[in-house]
Amino acid sequence: MQVHADRVSVTGPHGTLLPPTSLTVAAGQLAVLHGEPGAGLTAFGLALAGRLKPATGTVTGGKLREVSAVVDAPGVSEPDGALSLGVVVGEELALAHRPSSKPDVRRWLAANDAGPFADTRFENLEPTLRTRLLTALAASREGVELLVLDTPDRHTSDVGSWSALAREHAERGLAVIVLSATTPISALPFPPARTGELEQPEPEQCAPLPEPEEDEGEQQ
Repeated sequence: MQVHADRVSVTGPHGTLLPPTSLTVAAGQLAVLHGEPGAGLTAFGLALAGRLKPATGTVTGGKLREVSAVVDAPGVSEPDGALSLGVVVGEELALAHRPSSKPDVRRWLAANDAGPFADTRFENLEPTLRTRLLTALAASREGVELLVLDTPDRHTSDVGSWSALAREHAERGLAVIVLSATTPISALPFPPARTGELEQPEPEQCAPLPEPEEDEGEQQ
């Protein structure tokens, strides 16, 4: 799959939230989009996932709403911090139409090395664990091909924790976009795309490119 945002802008009640921005990412690739903290970044992520109509520009890539997941978006998919991890996981499993009883939740947590934290308030989880579990839940939804991680750097200054996680899912063949706001550009793992720009650096290719098919003449 490939998603392409062409000159996408977003406006709010008080003006422009995001100036025209272009970005392309395909299966097996990782892109980082850096911008100012605030609603504009989240709005762009929602537009990429087919959940928000941009003020200008287009987003193409098929039935994006069906094949995308937005991870930990403030005010949108961010879990209620007062809930326990077990409750959050149960809700996410139910959302994905997967078994979500208490035993199912316990099994899922144990399989993801998080069993001891079932009763921990979500807001008290260590940031790396928080992002890892939310991303795993999103990536395991049936049919998901595009992951949008919304500002994992708002929880931690450890860039390596979320960049390695994002790269891992791209290596599995997903298209992955990380929205970054508080990390200095110089500290990012590779040159990022930037909000307000139309010409962007190429995403990082994490999964091997498919082998070109031989034509019939070469096979004979």
